[in-house]
Amino acid sequence: MGTENRPTLQFLGGVREVTGSMHLIEIRGKKFLIDCGFFQGRREESRKRNENFPFNPESIDALIVSHAHIDHTGNIPNLVKQGFKGNIYSTIATRNLCSVMLKDSAHIQEQDAKYINKEHHLKYMLPVQPLYNIEDVEKSMELFISIPYGRSFNVSQDLTITFFDAGHILGAALTVLDIKQDGRQTRLGYIVDLGRKGLPILSDPVVVNGLDTVIMESTYGDRLHGKIEDGESELRDVINRTYKRGGKVIIPAFSLERTQEVLYFLRRLIDKKQIPALPVYVDSPLAINVTEVFRLHSECFDRESQYMLVHGEDPFSFEGLHYVRRVEDSKAIQFDPQPMIIISASGMCEAGRILHHLKNNIEDSRNSIAIISFMAQHTLGRRIVEREKKVKIFGKEYELKAEVATINAFSSHADQKELIEYVADAHRSVTLLPSIICLLKIRKISHHIKQVYF
Repeated sequence: MGTENRPTLQFLGGVREVTGSMHLIEIRGKKFLIDCGFFQGRREESRKRNENFPFNPESIDALIVSHAHIDHTGNIPNLVKQGFKGNIYSTIATRNLCSVMLKDSAHIQEQDAKYINKEHHLKYMLPVQPLYNIEDVEKSMELFISIPYGRSFNVSQDLTITFFDAGHILGAALTVLDIKQDGRQTRLGYIVDLGRKGLPILSDPVVVNGLDTVIMESTYGDRLHGKIEDGESELRDVINRTYKRGGKVIIPAFSLERTQEVLYFLRRLIDKKQIPALPVYVDSPLAINVTEVFRLHSECFDRESQYMLVHGEDPFSFEGLHYVRRVEDSKAIQFDPQPMIIISASGMCEAGRILHHLKNNIEDSRNSIAIISFMAQHTLGRRIVEREKKVKIFGKEYELKAEVATINAFSSHADQKELIEYVADAHRSVTLLPSIICLLKIRKISHHIKQVYF
């Protein structure tokens, strides 16, 4: 831990696992938290870890948020509920996305508590409470201070923060911490989560110069993604195959980023007449709310998307696209026999309206299920990816007769090659890059970096 005045860094989540990102920096008695994410896994373990912080929330002076994904922000309302009263720093887009995402998370907490309490009532067990509610989210949002990319700001007399575009999701930031210590300054780069070059809609990740130490994720440090252009082609092919069979394409998609990417590609494929102009339904209130936030933040867009907006075109609107909010309208889709594309959440097929669309379409061999996101173990999405002959939906078994098309090119995380290239670009910009701390897949990615640069 070092001497009394020496800055310390503790990794409290997101280490050798892909959820629950949370890191604590202490400088001269001041404590700063970087991210406060939900741990996601088996229900009992998840609740225990999310409910209990390994520190007193009242002791934290400030929270720095890298981006709006729930595994980086989902436990913020609980932190506030348990006594945190400091400032929460993020980019402007991240703040607006958190308002939407955390309210949805609170709703899920309340619904989960109701479900668990039904079981507890039958077993004469004590009821559980949601980790937090809408009121806790609203209190949390009052603590946010929004900072644009590239503008440095003081968190304390010893710590200055600057956000740079991560190219991961809307508003995501690579966070640079300039730490003063005994007349010297150390520059720490929090390169989590790093995006990819050439993704649609968003700008490419900014290469940060002059870093002394880098904390770098390596979620995909042991694998390579397909080219994003290949993902567009594969999506085109599955749509055309399904259309010829007279079927429907069901796309489970995360409400944040993945849904917007798919809409972008569908618009482009329709404009180029590479797919028929089918009806497209976005059946997810959260995805609709997130898309509205996207429209507010063109400053995060790449040149192509900004060009579209300048010329009066909306990347998230085209003829035949329908945004579905009302439950009645969602139910009506199943009675329409014509070929169509349905985009719905949740992305891993564990909850939400996607379950109803799968239930109604999975046993028809004319239909297709296009898997465009990572599916964790023990989820319905993973069982579909593995093409199990029968899967359970709402407790009932259904035969998996629909085509399953897995498209692996849509990831918004840098892969092994892209992570190493980023380090290479940063390495050329500075005299020395002495420390690479890889949080995940540490051996494989660090081995490759050392081979090339050290």
